[in-house]
Amino acid sequence: MLRIDRRLIQNFDWVLLGLMVILISMGIANLMSATHAQAGEGLAPEVRRQLLAVSLGSVGMLICLFVDYRILERLAMPFYFLSLALVGSTLFLAPVIHGSQSWLVFGPVRLQPAEVMKLGLVVALARSFHHQPAGELRLLRELWKPGLLLAAPVGMILLQRDMGVAVLTLLIGASYLPFARIQTRSWVAFGTAVIAALVALWNFGLESYQRGRILDFVDPARDPLASGYQAIQSTIAVGSGGFFGKGYLEGTQTQLRFLPTQHTDFAFSVLAEEWGFLGSAFTLLLYLLFLIWGLRIALHSKEGFGSVLAVGLVGALFWPAVINIAMVLGLAPVIGVPLPFFSYGGSSMLISMIAAGLLLNVSMRRYMF
Repeated sequence: MLRIDRRLIQNFDWVLLGLMVILISMGIANLMSATHAQAGEGLAPEVRRQLLAVSLGSVGMLICLFVDYRILERLAMPFYFLSLALVGSTLFLAPVIHGSQSWLVFGPVRLQPAEVMKLGLVVALARSFHHQPAGELRLLRELWKPGLLLAAPVGMILLQRDMGVAVLTLLIGASYLPFARIQTRSWVAFGTAVIAALVALWNFGLESYQRGRILDFVDPARDPLASGYQAIQSTIAVGSGGFFGKGYLEGTQTQLRFLPTQHTDFAFSVLAEEWGFLGSAFTLLLYLLFLIWGLRIALHSKEGFGSVLAVGLVGALFWPAVINIAMVLGLAPVIGVPLPFFSYGGSSMLISMIAAGLLLNVSMRRYMF
């Protein structure tokens, strides 16, 4: 008979779970508004699929809660290489969609392996930094092991021609760098090398449409009816919401579908138009509380692997949120990154909920060592 340690129930993190449930519920309501115009009387197909993704994510969370997270340290490298192989398979099996090969399509089922890779990378880096804590690193060359772990998926995602997800993966891996005590002059030399690499990437590595997205970020009016269209319409939607918003299902930009991807990458613009500055600020506060609470879990964990794992999981949720909201507000290029727990997307929802489940796992077991 399965026996559950009562301490796990006593130490269950209801705050983290509550924040996640509120964000997901708001996201579902937001999705219903974004798809209302074509849904008719019932639920739009996107809403039904999102509810299915939430159900699968809930199962994934439950599995995460019952299995001690320390097992992941032993399984870190197999999981990492499996995730890497899954990403690599897209180069041979994935169709080209919007210029990139990011999705595996099996009939009605679509999977973005880069989302799975985020978890594989975080677990592998957590294992690496548990064995060699970031706070003990003094030289850049001591980062070669985690650097290789990061370089492999970033390079493979670049081969998919998905620049946005490659940048996101790089930022998730860089979440541990603030804890390293590397000398300033080393960072200056590294920064110079990065700038040189970016210049080379701009001239020889980026496709014309990728350079166009960056130029559109600097000046969306450069091509307002094509590549700059979504950025302009998003800022119009956000600005038209004013302080109190136009009301649920009352957003003209939303209901007239000026934004083709308003249910995915630009879900936050729907929220901002309908609920205004107050609704947007409340949502951002929820994300901030969620992320601060995640760092609190890392701080209070009495086991090293749990601490570094929690930091990585927070990074895996923090960076997509920052990039997506900045993108919607016109502060970052449009690179196709969904808002965790909020945007439509089964892969993103499933992996985000599993990441939250692992954070709950670390939190529940913080007093067991």
